[in-house]
Amino acid sequence: MASAVVAGMVLTFLLPGGFGFGLFWVFPVIEGALLVALIVADPGRIDRRQSELRWLSIGLVAVLAFGALWATAQLISDLINGGPETNSGADLLQAGAVVWVSNNIAFALLYWELDGGGAAQRAHQMRARPELAFPQQLNPNLGWSDWRPRFIDYLYLGFTNATAFSPTDVMPLVPWAKIMMTVQSLISLTILGLVIARAVNVLT
Repeated sequence: MASAVVAGMVLTFLLPGGFGFGLFWVFPVIEGALLVALIVADPGRIDRRQSELRWLSIGLVAVLAFGALWATAQLISDLINGGPETNSGADLLQAGAVVWVSNNIAFALLYWELDGGGAAQRAHQMRARPELAFPQQLNPNLGWSDWRPRFIDYLYLGFTNATAFSPTDVMPLVPWAKIMMTVQSLISLTILGLVIARAVNVLT
């Protein structure tokens, strides 16, 4: 989880020059401060269940997700109205790739934080009824009694949902999961469609 947050912070600095309003550095600073506070408060596996740590973790994920959505809105606005990166095929593809990957990481962290009451709750006791049903939970022959989803499982969910635009092996069983997966699919479809169309136009 910490590695994913760091990756999201680094991606912000990979956006091409001239993209956005020049304030994207604010998000990595806030995210870094929250991540350091979370690790200091719970070093190791981040599996304590204090409410303060829970809200700190939610705040960290919320800031990262907001940053990704802000970058998405800026990219879509530039594609529609024209922006400095839209006149260069390389810059446009770079901006599109960074924003797309950032969104996938943000949604993976949201799934990880919201499913089953959060990582700490899942580490101590899985709920009887899953909210996101993984294959190991749907078919006992594929898993084992003490199986717990790890962050890599949610990262895989985020990327497959963004590329297939629909559930693959993980099924959303509750409204919040269905809404979030729908929103992620729409964002991914919009980014890929507009970026590819504009890149083809620029390169040809």
